Amino acid sequence: MVASTDKPQEMTKLDQALQALRDDMDNAKRQSKYYDIFLNTTFCVPTLDPQEAGEESAIEEGQVLPLVIESEGNDYLMLFDTEERLKNWAAVDVKWVDVPGYVLAATTMPPLHWVLNAGSDYSKQFLSDEIAWLREVVERCNEAAAQEEVNP
Repeated sequence: MVASTDKPQEMTKLDQALQALRDDMDNAKRQSKYYDIFLNTTFCVPTLDPQEAGEESAIEEGQVLPLVIESEGNDYLMLFDTEERLKNWAAVDVKWVDVPGYVLAATTMPPLHWVLNAGSDYSKQFLSDEIAWLREVVERCNEAAAQEEVNP
């Protein structure tokens, strides 16, 4: 929880795009802008200490175990667009890694969901269908980029 003496956080580009999208959810340009910014943002993803994860997790050196929270029968990967938001949410020291949005989209498989900026005014849940759509967008972009390399 953030103390009332803390200064309010400045809006990020992602916050601004989310606010615009919430103002008109059916606006294709606003949707496109939000998801483009999301895919091109690098997120702070909290991780677990391998010793705390227990014996059942076989983590190899150099790998990390992202923090996944279960709520109402669903698993959520926690994402934060600033380190400050992550620290405010965690309220304790937490380890984390930087992960680009397009990597999250390309590697997240159902039934995992995401929660972006939990505890802030700009929190957003991403459900499996939305994540699958983002994964398809990234795959199409990667295919187009590969074609450009072959046929410049």
